[in-house]
Amino acid sequence: MARRKPPEDSSSDWVCLGVFGAPKGVRGALRLTCFNENPAEIASFNPLHAGPGGETVSVRVIEQPKPGLLVVKVEGVADRDAAALLNGTELCVRRDALSAPDEDEFYHHDLIGMTVERLDGAMLGTVKAVFDHGAGDYLEVLQPDSRSSFMLPFTRQAVPTVDLVGRKVVAAPPEGLLDDA
Repeated sequence: MARRKPPEDSSSDWVCLGVFGAPKGVRGALRLTCFNENPAEIASFNPLHAGPGGETVSVRVIEQPKPGLLVVKVEGVADRDAAALLNGTELCVRRDALSAPDEDEFYHHDLIGMTVERLDGAMLGTVKAVFDHGAGDYLEVLQPDSRSSFMLPFTRQAVPTVDLVGRKVVAAPPEGLLDDA
């Protein structure tokens, strides 16, 4: 692994493309859960960073055993013990290394933390996470009481407006989704 560190930047300048998992084998290979659209292309972002602003790393894809999961080799990681040290580490890239999303497409990291309001302006909560369940994406919305959350389908019907500049999602939750709906 290279020991060069980039200049200190805000974590909002970084995007997590995946998380290293457990080692695979004894020669330093690692599992990598990917969050980017085309996991097999992750090496095209080299050099990457072990955490936001962390050490630079270069990865080589060995195999893709299932969608969203890769087995990779990290340059300079020669054995299972060295690979185990990366387990749980985020694999990040600078935001400016990503292409701009198409119209009506959003990077998940841009949605996280946005306020969620009903069409009438009533506060529903904050986007905590984005999940891809195969048939479509869902927003996990943490309600204002901060103890409960609900899953909101991320469709044009349920989420007619996403205001990136205003950091706000306007939602029309499907009937019956919320207790008071």
